[in-house]
Amino acid sequence: MGSPEGRFHFAIDRGGTFTDVFAQCPGGHVRVLKLLSEDPANYADAPTEGIRRILEQEGGMLLPRDRPLDTSRIASIRMGTTVATNALLERRGERVALLVTRGFRDLLHVGTQAREDLFDLAVPMPEVLYEDVLEVDERVVLYRGEPGSGAPVKGRTGDLLELQQPVDLGGLRAKLEGLLSRGIRSLAVVLMHSYTWAQHEQQVGALARELGFTHVSLSSEAMPMVRIVPRGHTACADAYLTPAIQRYVQGFRRGFQGQLKDVQVLFMRSDGGLAPMDSFSGSRAVLSGPAGGVVGYSATTYQAEGGQPVIGFDMGGTSTDVSRYAGEFEHVFEASTAGVTLQAPQLDINTVAAGGGSRLFFSPPESGPPYPRSGLFVVGPESAGAHPGPACYRKGGPVTVTDANLVLGRLLPASFPCIFGPGEDQPLSPEASRKALEAVATEVNSFLTNGPCPASPLSLEEVAMGFVRVANEAMCRPIRALTQARGHDPSAHVLACFGGAGGQHACAIARALGMDTVHIHRHSGLLSALGLALADVVHEAQEPCSLPYAPETFVQLDQRLSRLEEQCVDTLLAQGFPRSQISTESFLHLRYQGTDCALMVSAHQHPATAHSPRAGDFGAAFVERYMREFGFIIPERPVVVDDVRVRGTGRSGLRLEDVPKAQSGPPRVDKMTQCYFEGGYQETPVYLLGELCSGHKLQGPCLIIDSNSTILVEPGCQAEVTETGDIRISVGAEAPSTVGAQLDPIHLSIFSHRFMSIAEQMGRILQRTAISTNIKERLDFSCALFGPDGGLVSNAPHIPVHLGAMQETVQFQIQHLGADLHPGDVLLSNHPSAGGSHLPDLTVITPVFWPGQTRPVFYVASRGHHADIGGITPGSMPPHSTTLQQEGAVFLSFKLVQGGVFQEDAVTEALRAPGKIPGCSGTRNLHDNLSDLRAQVAANQKGIQLVGELIGQYGLDVVQAYMGHIQANAELAVRDMLRAFGSSRQARGLPLEVSAEDHMDDGSPIRLRVQINLSQGSAVFDFSGTGPEVFGNLNAPRAITLSALIYCLRCLVGRDIPLNQGCLAPVRVVIPRGSILDPTPEAAVVGGNVLTSQRVVDVILGAFGACAASQGCMNNVTLGNAHMGYYETVAGGAGAGPGWHGRSGVHSHMTNTRITDPEILESRYPVIVRRFELRLGSGGRGRFRGGDGVIRELLFREEALLSVLTERRAFQPYGLHGGEPGARGLNLLIRKDGRTVNLGGKTSVPVFPGDVFCLHTPGGGGYGDPEDPVPPSGSPQHIPAFLERGSVYEYRRAQEAV
Repeated sequence: MGSPEGRFHFAIDRGGTFTDVFAQCPGGHVRVLKLLSEDPANYADAPTEGIRRILEQEGGMLLPRDRPLDTSRIASIRMGTTVATNALLERRGERVALLVTRGFRDLLHVGTQAREDLFDLAVPMPEVLYEDVLEVDERVVLYRGEPGSGAPVKGRTGDLLELQQPVDLGGLRAKLEGLLSRGIRSLAVVLMHSYTWAQHEQQVGALARELGFTHVSLSSEAMPMVRIVPRGHTACADAYLTPAIQRYVQGFRRGFQGQLKDVQVLFMRSDGGLAPMDSFSGSRAVLSGPAGGVVGYSATTYQAEGGQPVIGFDMGGTSTDVSRYAGEFEHVFEASTAGVTLQAPQLDINTVAAGGGSRLFFSPPESGPPYPRSGLFVVGPESAGAHPGPACYRKGGPVTVTDANLVLGRLLPASFPCIFGPGEDQPLSPEASRKALEAVATEVNSFLTNGPCPASPLSLEEVAMGFVRVANEAMCRPIRALTQARGHDPSAHVLACFGGAGGQHACAIARALGMDTVHIHRHSGLLSALGLALADVVHEAQEPCSLPYAPETFVQLDQRLSRLEEQCVDTLLAQGFPRSQISTESFLHLRYQGTDCALMVSAHQHPATAHSPRAGDFGAAFVERYMREFGFIIPERPVVVDDVRVRGTGRSGLRLEDVPKAQSGPPRVDKMTQCYFEGGYQETPVYLLGELCSGHKLQGPCLIIDSNSTILVEPGCQAEVTETGDIRISVGAEAPSTVGAQLDPIHLSIFSHRFMSIAEQMGRILQRTAISTNIKERLDFSCALFGPDGGLVSNAPHIPVHLGAMQETVQFQIQHLGADLHPGDVLLSNHPSAGGSHLPDLTVITPVFWPGQTRPVFYVASRGHHADIGGITPGSMPPHSTTLQQEGAVFLSFKLVQGGVFQEDAVTEALRAPGKIPGCSGTRNLHDNLSDLRAQVAANQKGIQLVGELIGQYGLDVVQAYMGHIQANAELAVRDMLRAFGSSRQARGLPLEVSAEDHMDDGSPIRLRVQINLSQGSAVFDFSGTGPEVFGNLNAPRAITLSALIYCLRCLVGRDIPLNQGCLAPVRVVIPRGSILDPTPEAAVVGGNVLTSQRVVDVILGAFGACAASQGCMNNVTLGNAHMGYYETVAGGAGAGPGWHGRSGVHSHMTNTRITDPEILESRYPVIVRRFELRLGSGGRGRFRGGDGVIRELLFREEALLSVLTERRAFQPYGLHGGEPGARGLNLLIRKDGRTVNLGGKTSVPVFPGDVFCLHTPGGGGYGDPEDPVPPSGSPQHIPAFLERGSVYEYRRAQEAV
């Protein structure tokens, strides 16, 4: 992108608030410009206006806005835009209809069946992008050679397929014409197995285009990868967004003479590559804006720092983008944006809710729940946005991070243009910031002086500093997660800081993460635009595959890669690149057979050998990366190729030529100012970036200012101007902490983040080092930190059925073992009477000793679901167990490690022990058990290390004191909720005692009476009258009831609180011994964990009148024979509540498990999914109607044993306040001969080829009288205050989908 021909090259980043323009002008000099993205009073389009202004300034002549611009002096325009993201967020795309295989009309509505927010009873979810659905009569299945199946055909993956039903184009034509008559012109076509057999979609697409549809997105073209749900979302996004992008592009073209006919116009895609304007599509555009910044720092900071790995830190107004670069772009191939899961290569950019405009709270926002935030400093996720913006913008906005920095003197109003206030002609207002922050400080000091632990009030500056520190800690958590997830140390990275707000926080972030260098590019305020100028043009080709990675397939793999490489090269040649500027990189998407953990690997650092494909040694690359990310390999396991991919690159980027002059004297101080740091105000010199020269060194504290950003160099740090004019900051060590044990709300918030971060990092180690699918891929585990009394401090992830349960386990061991706990001991337990949930959940506990202390100073624990620990059935989840021994190996209090030695022989004997019981087996997978137990020990060790570092920083007494403070904070939140509930009842003349009763399908009652003590904010939850222990396995250990209670309390509080021992401190729980909720030690319990837990939630929420009953069942379905086993839980209807309709087709309350994608299920197991759709009308009627259940039909292709463990087949999910109950569930078996059998709620039955299992799941109850008028909208759409995304977010979503 040089300028030898004397023409302009523009790179433009059109963001949500500002548009940045970077121009290389004739002669090689650079001009930059920042303007508002929306300013309709002055111009129609910001990028066009930016180009006009620079041409006008350089040419010295007036260019009227109402005339198209002359393009004779423009060589190229490159653009990144948020048009697609905004259309997705605001749901302002094209009207779209979905065409899908018959039986799957609601597939994309149900999606993975997991809910977005575990604790929001309204279950807000983004609505689908399409407005109508047509079911297409066609069907393709994997060929299995059954009698009468006909000749197979070969798909493009190499799989053999059976064409069960051709496309009924005649029947489809009339339906498509009906869509056209209603004004729908864009279609998404999503047919089963089209990733390998695209012909059916192509036939549908040809018909649609013939009829006049203007845009048809075929899922087989949008992203030809297996898994119909994300592929379907991708096709819908493409159909929804591409027309909007095309309209924008056409409007942009009209601003230029000849509609840019002779100008190279390129748009940034989500993968960090540029694409020609005409091939820029919606599904590849959602990260178009932020991708430029990643390219920018990868091409500048990474090179300048000698190839040291870099963390990108882009702090904007609403949020902060965090990414990583270490010589190659880190891509993800499936990610969610605004509730839509896209299958497309995207840079792994992690967005967190802490930006300059993030709001500051000590009490809730007006629109939030009625309960105070109980003494925590909270930053975001709500944002002030561009309008009204922060308080200092003079438009009545709320107090934000920007205001806090302004109060601290870290922003200088004189360095900002006068564009604020109603007339957009005034400077920033420090007075408005101080006034807004004073209101929050008043709340803080009222809490400090009148709260549970009276303390000295804080100054306004101390409050502002506290919020800045909390914001910094919130931004550090995803950086730790992003690096450690892939086996990297965050301290080994350079922090590349850019974006308008990042420079004020860079030193503090780097210091907190142990980094010693911050690199800030001289154009950091416009680095995304610069990245566009430096980017390359990319064309990618990808196709699915199902070949083994083995010598006999290497020739086929090379042929496929060569064909894709040729396609990429030809496309780039056609765009005008000479062959010398084109390079290609080949990738294989590899995974171990039988696992879901596929890695997209390149062989560019692994040249071909005699035992690899000619394209490179992909096997060695896969093993190396798998070992780095997961800590082990599985050498005996075959490797499978899921996809082949080639990335072609046309090198065309700008080479910057403007370099600063060398220093000719000391730097000039522009002025002196006062900045507040820990300990008070300090004299702080201010320098102008434009006056600094190469070699200048600036000692902190100081401010470096240019027109687009302010850089804060903190005390103890030193800034140096590099040869290229960038700022490199050497980060000094932080001053020793002087935090005391007394409660300080600032440190309470910081310790809350740190304690949660410890549990999260333990989980990362466990996931990386475990070997089983349950832990590594399904993420069915929890890690936790406990105080010296065994009380829970922090727990991650928040799996409902684990909440609080591990605390019972740890406290049992403390009481049981007494003094018999020594350094080097690690305990193992799973017994229900020792705080266990069900036997497959093995809990590993490590007591932690500290020099000078005789007893453990804290405990760490990890609980993981083991796939098998013996018993009467594989999987250790038998539907008909009647004793605990039938469910597998039992550990009451077992020393897994003693004196530092792993007791392999003893634990092996215990895991095999169930085989001595008639009809039972010992563990069926000892190797995985032992590997996962070692991983749990390693995760605990990581927790010990991290808490040790915390103690080293603050001291043991302070850390233990804040463990208590954080528990007291949760206690306060629950007491506030109980008081508010009691006060509300009292104000209406109602008693302070509430009660509820419901039944299991066998008639066992679950009874609850809640007595509220208004003065104390406490309650007694009394389950007296609950039915006795049952003969089957529906008995729920006491720990399960406590988990259900913590879950309900968190839902009722209605906002984020620390989930720890404090939640139960205001509550006394009475559970009769020998009841179904506290059975004898020998009772079978596996059904209690998955079914009775749901009924307990129904009863608690019913007593509080919070919402109608949800489906109240997990619908457990198991299928197995001698060579395969499969288990799933299935969604149903959610209960309606005051102000919302129940969500249909979603998991509720104590489970959130994702369901296997239909294409994966059919490819790996001998079943065909005939139907998976909503069970219309099954939700209870009401002013707010209950959510519908689903209908799921599985046709069996082999003989197998089908087991179902379900509830709500006799008693309906209740409605509330006049709402009607939801429909009961129903389990039907339709034999091949047409005979239909009702299986009942719990059974095991042999099934044969041709049989069909038809599952009807329960609906949710309705809320309110059905005859009352229904409000205009009662289904909450989840459009977040900011756009959280990235691999860290996806990992958390996956963790909570268990």
